[in-house]
Amino acid sequence: MTPSLKNLMEALPEGVDGAIITSGANRRYFTRLQSSAGTLLVTRNTACFIIDFRYIEKARSVITGYDVLLQDKLHEQIAAFFKKENAVKIAVEASSMTVAQFNDFGKKLPELTLDGSGTLSERIDVLRCRKSPEEIDCIQKAQAITDQTFTHILDFIRPGLTEMEIAVEMEHTMRKLGASGLAFDTIVASGVNSSMPHAVPGERKIEKGDFITMDFGAAYNGYCSDMTRTVAVGSVTDEQKRVYETVLAAQRLAIEAIPGCTKYCEVDKAARDHINAQGYEGCFGHSLGHSLGLYIHEAPQFASSCEKLMEPNVIMTVEPGVYLEGKFGVRIEDMVLLTGGVPENLTHSPKELILL
Repeated sequence: MTPSLKNLMEALPEGVDGAIITSGANRRYFTRLQSSAGTLLVTRNTACFIIDFRYIEKARSVITGYDVLLQDKLHEQIAAFFKKENAVKIAVEASSMTVAQFNDFGKKLPELTLDGSGTLSERIDVLRCRKSPEEIDCIQKAQAITDQTFTHILDFIRPGLTEMEIAVEMEHTMRKLGASGLAFDTIVASGVNSSMPHAVPGERKIEKGDFITMDFGAAYNGYCSDMTRTVAVGSVTDEQKRVYETVLAAQRLAIEAIPGCTKYCEVDKAARDHINAQGYEGCFGHSLGHSLGLYIHEAPQFASSCEKLMEPNVIMTVEPGVYLEGKFGVRIEDMVLLTGGVPENLTHSPKELILL
């Protein structure tokens, strides 16, 4: 039984007897089994994993300390497990379960009272935000691949290539370097497209004088990395240089502010105040950053609305940006490990302005 599953048993919401875990990332987090299916049943004392024939052999080799059952009549198996454990009120993952799934479980498990209040999801978010040494190691390895890919792509970029050609080369490189997959769809946005924070790579060709924003990340053993760099082709205008220096200073100020902050919102404010003071208020429309792990976006966030207290062993992105509609944009992003003191920057690619 994994330490994370033991933690879940202890963290089950008050007033419930057990939980049903169906989302892929949470299944993997609690069982360490990668699969596209499966149902994890949990009480305060034990657990049971039900999986179909495709994964049963692998599941039995990975999962220890509780029963692994071959899926037959799923709802009857769920009912039998909870009846044996005298469990009646069962929490589900409200943040990931659809209304249709919830209603289906309720219809087919009439003997159970399902709790869809969201409390279970909130408890799981708290557990998952604090990364174990093994999780941190996976994220560091994912970021090492991402850093190497950035080094490679600097020699690849040239005028005449399309955004899509650059994105494909980056994704191919991450795979060659050992990534288990992509953390998310690669963003390559050049010229006027860089003013859109999540532009989709297209057929626009790189031109001299362009900013190119690249937001990308590798996955390693399922864990994500996330980095953004903005580079320039040939030369930059005074305006481009000023925006770039504003974003870089905002990012550095935010990271430096972390040891003196108690809440996540305070770090966001450190970056946002600098950007606003430079005359770009309204040009930084997203939050400063987010946690990540098996999902690319996890709680908490460096956001003005996040009043949660900061904790150690949480990995956060720090990614301020300035976007001038119809002209260009700049974003710079690192991942940092919160330590309770000076944060550890897990991103090692240079971030001073690079002219290609």
